[in-house]
Amino acid sequence: MSKLWGGRFTGKTDPIMERFNNSLDVDRVMWSADIAGSVAYATSLEAAGVLSAAEAGQIREGLGKVREEWASGAFVVKEGDEDIHTANERRLTELIGAVGGKVHTGRSRNDQVVTDLRLHLRSVCAELATELAGLVTLAAKRATAEVDLLMPGYTHLQSAQPVRWSHWMLAHAQAWRRDHGRLVQAAERMNECPLGSGALAGNPFGVERESLASALGFARPTANSMDAVSDRDFVVELSGWATLLMAHLSRFAEDIIVFSTQEFGFVKCGDSYSTGSSLMPQKKNPDAAELLRGKANRVLGHHTALLAMIKGLPLTYNKDLQEDKQALFDSLDTVQAALKITSGVLATLQPAAARMRGALNSFMLATDLSEYLVRKGVPFRETHHVAGRAVQLAEERSCALTELSVADLQSLHPLFGDDVLAVWDFDASVERRDSIGGVSKRRVLEQADALAAWADAAA
Repeated sequence: MSKLWGGRFTGKTDPIMERFNNSLDVDRVMWSADIAGSVAYATSLEAAGVLSAAEAGQIREGLGKVREEWASGAFVVKEGDEDIHTANERRLTELIGAVGGKVHTGRSRNDQVVTDLRLHLRSVCAELATELAGLVTLAAKRATAEVDLLMPGYTHLQSAQPVRWSHWMLAHAQAWRRDHGRLVQAAERMNECPLGSGALAGNPFGVERESLASALGFARPTANSMDAVSDRDFVVELSGWATLLMAHLSRFAEDIIVFSTQEFGFVKCGDSYSTGSSLMPQKKNPDAAELLRGKANRVLGHHTALLAMIKGLPLTYNKDLQEDKQALFDSLDTVQAALKITSGVLATLQPAAARMRGALNSFMLATDLSEYLVRKGVPFRETHHVAGRAVQLAEERSCALTELSVADLQSLHPLFGDDVLAVWDFDASVERRDSIGGVSKRRVLEQADALAAWADAAA
């Protein structure tokens, strides 16, 4: 089959250029979307009187056979199939003859490829949204089951206040819920149909674009033909979404890496998501978590490349845009795998309850000590200094904060009474933090229930 664009050329394309120009290895995943777009476009051409009913029927039937070949793995790629559009049209023409060439009437690969891409990404986004909702469900269920486990909470990677293990899990789940919301919003913005825009100036054959958009499940046709064929905002937006999601998964992974060290010992990673050392027999490495952290960099790199690609392009279509798919598809494949791995890591993670509770230290109750005086009517700024002096006193004596006597505390402020000893209780400390979003048991369970209900509705 001659090239779709070859009419004005007489010279033969350099074989190196043939390979350099070929994108089928990347865009072949859009075979189903490409066929769906061509079926709908043939129907629109029939409605516009460009194709007879018989011709449109032949084209639809032929495309159905092409679809079956792709689905069964029987489709044979041939020399000259430089992209998925060329391959499908070449095979259609082989099956039904010259009438197959009429399917491209008034259509350019410029509007065809961006339509295929939006159709393909729509299904990918739906799959990713399901994966994300499942991950949030898993976190919510574990949080409910393990709500009584306490652990240190950290700021600046220094122990800060006691929190619930479940609260830590749900903190990550909240980020994943936001990721889900951004994905849904990006998919909604992407759901406009460029088909019928032609190369850049629109379609001259009376194709009804609103009907075409509806037939393909789009919310509306794009509003400007020049913008339609050159717009890759949705590609950059999905890439940015993937970058932020991977940053969130990387933060989760970093926590796991730190918490699974012998020095922390808060968790044990499941054998299914760990590896050993080729030299040191004792090693159990959190490789799944480390790869999540490492692959975040890869997705970030793709996002940077896409932004660099579009920033200097003149309107409208330029061949540079062929590179959008390799970057985005790899990012989304990475994200899909990363979500499955994260779910596996979280599902098999074993918390070391005694080790986490043993890591709680008395100085983590210094804030509670200051709040004791607040409840006695002392301004917080003053109580903060008093508690700080108590910490200093304990450090000077090389003792725990809880080892200071009532008399010691009264030397710092006269309103300390015998009941101050009740402050030295980690369980009571977390229960006092009972505001919405706090670490008390009822608030954590309330949060877990809300996330589980949200995920169930989102699935």
